Amino acid sequence: MSAKRSARATHWRTRMHIAVAGNIGCGKTTLTNMLAKHYGWTPRFESVDFNPYLEDFYADMSRWSFNLQVYFLNKRFQDIVDISKSDEWIIQDRTIYEDARIFAPNLHRQGFMSDRDFDNYTDLFNLMMSLVKMPDLMIYIRSTIPNLVAQIQKRGRTYEASMRIDYLQGLNDLYEAWIADYKGKLLIVDGDTIKFGDNPKDFHFVTDRIDAELFGLFPFEPTEGCGKEI
Repeated sequence: MSAKRSARATHWRTRMHIAVAGNIGCGKTTLTNMLAKHYGWTPRFESVDFNPYLEDFYADMSRWSFNLQVYFLNKRFQDIVDISKSDEWIIQDRTIYEDARIFAPNLHRQGFMSDRDFDNYTDLFNLMMSLVKMPDLMIYIRSTIPNLVAQIQKRGRTYEASMRIDYLQGLNDLYEAWIADYKGKLLIVDGDTIKFGDNPKDFHFVTDRIDAELFGLFPFEPTEGCGKEI
């Protein structure tokens, strides 16, 4: 048995929570699917197609922002509770932290969520966080706005067609601030240059770094800043 397979086999006996984070259109779902298949992990995806508020939100953000964010918070907290009870290796597409540290603050900053609603939402999130723990590994896909816009247009979701550039930029700014202060184990993937969905060599490059983080194989020195960036 190779050193890589031996190290993985040792770890298969314990549960683990791996999360994939990043802005709209960065490739979270693609990477989650690919990693789940590659490692045999159980994927957990965010619910988009069956969200009862999403189309209303994009049509009128001020009216529906609080409803949307509470819906996401509720679903994400249920995911974390389920993950904590599982004995599987689970990879999660988007995290509860992004809802509370990225999307809700962005709506508040841009005037789409009132102070009262934002304070209420934040109190609820802080209570939830007192009951859960961080993922064992956070994979953050960093991407520039032009790349995000191209990917969003490529997938052609009707409700995303009216999304404003300043909305995406606000999210990106908050993502970078959150990642810079993130305290858990972190791997940063450059979504502009690492085309894991199209190039098998790029995907293998990502899995090599994950192997280093989770199994102690092929270790790499961290770059400046938070986490290891590729």
